[in-house]
Amino acid sequence: MKTNLRWAYKTLVLSVFLSIGLSLISQGLFPNLSIFFSLLIIFFFIFLSVVFDMIGIAVASIKPENIDKYSNQKGFETAKKLSRNKDKVSSFCGDVVGDICGILSGAGGVSIVVNLNISNQTAFFLATCLISSIIAGLTIFGKAVMKGYAVEKCEKVVLKTAFVIEKIFSTSPFKKKKKENN
Repeated sequence: MKTNLRWAYKTLVLSVFLSIGLSLISQGLFPNLSIFFSLLIIFFFIFLSVVFDMIGIAVASIKPENIDKYSNQKGFETAKKLSRNKDKVSSFCGDVVGDICGILSGAGGVSIVVNLNISNQTAFFLATCLISSIIAGLTIFGKAVMKGYAVEKCEKVVLKTAFVIEKIFSTSPFKKKKKENN
């Protein structure tokens, strides 16, 4: 319980700072963008939310012993770490990233309605309802489709995610290089 509470506090702090940073970026960005580019960013946030939700579900669904049969594949060690920390990984992917992306895509929708300069209050209200409903519907649809895939193909999703994580962090300038023994 104590470890869970500590993780929850870390998640709280991480979520607040990520939300602040991304909100500042989106608040500065959306009002200055055309409707087309605002839509592209909204679709990006929806896509990101769906992908991270899929990863979270796959990690939560996988049985750690099933990963052992992939010991010869790239990403195996990272996949084992992900499966051993399934509560944290699924919380981060689904709750932290997913919820922040949901909030930002909603903010983008509001920005589009504001940029339409609708002076009639009824039309403004209807446009806001319509755009927020479309954003919610697309997000829910994407997550519903990917949840089934994530459960059925959890090993594939986790291994692919682990491979991508290893690729990203293997090229990081912050990673310490191992000394070679000659």
